[in-house]
Amino acid sequence: MARDPNHLPRACRPQHPVRVAEAALEISRTAIEEQLKICGHKKDADVFELFLSQKELTEVIDLSRFKKLKYLWLHHNKLHGITFLTRNYCLAELYLNNNAIFDIEGLHYLPSLHILLLHHNELINLDATVKELKGMLNLKTLTLYQNPLCQYNLYRLYIIYHLPGVELLDRNQVTEKERRSMITLFNHKKAHIVQSIAFRGKVDASWDPRSPFKQKPAQRVPSDFAFANNVDKTMFDDPEDAVFVRSMKRSAMAITSLNWDTVPTREEKYLEEKDTGPAQMLTITLR
Repeated sequence: MARDPNHLPRACRPQHPVRVAEAALEISRTAIEEQLKICGHKKDADVFELFLSQKELTEVIDLSRFKKLKYLWLHHNKLHGITFLTRNYCLAELYLNNNAIFDIEGLHYLPSLHILLLHHNELINLDATVKELKGMLNLKTLTLYQNPLCQYNLYRLYIIYHLPGVELLDRNQVTEKERRSMITLFNHKKAHIVQSIAFRGKVDASWDPRSPFKQKPAQRVPSDFAFANNVDKTMFDDPEDAVFVRSMKRSAMAITSLNWDTVPTREEKYLEEKDTGPAQMLTITLR
């Protein structure tokens, strides 16, 4: 026989979701008012920063009233989302680490964001997270470690590729080597063009990224091609043949050095044990 919830102790009675949400918002409202009193702010326009960390917050009231808010600390709470940030266009630093956030929808409303800390949360969808962050052209520092999405293969390079403006990711500086690697992995067409620039030639870069290992026919030097003939003006039907021929011309490197085995030492000259003929030169050609 089911028991009437009204006969249960008040602490054991199930609470209505709406009442729970209202109570959570009231807690955040109280925390904000306390911070305003501590800082001595009487007008919303005077508020540039809010310290709301470690308040056990699960919800936050709409903060659009603080038009000039630039710094917001909300780390070490129990937040699940960030829908309370919609018109805080001046916000430059946002600290949301150590929460339970699984969705960052709404962050694209913050074009001035420079620092964003999201580590130690519950973000799962890598594509959705990147999509939300793509419009932040001023974002330079980002942390996402200790989220489930970090388990994806090549997660770091994927973030660097889609957010090229980020300079510090997960407390590590983004290197030039990583930027080159992400081009090779995620932008096959651009990587192919970059490789052809070395020969100053424009080659066909319209390959299918889904089949990056497609083999091309072997390239052969035309019959009328002469090595080291700098005035050769042969016309090619295929631009890639022209690039190949040019690479064959320019990639030859000759190294000339004195053959020290043919040079008598000081003692040999004195003892006349070695023929004192002319010294010989060694030439090595590399291609």
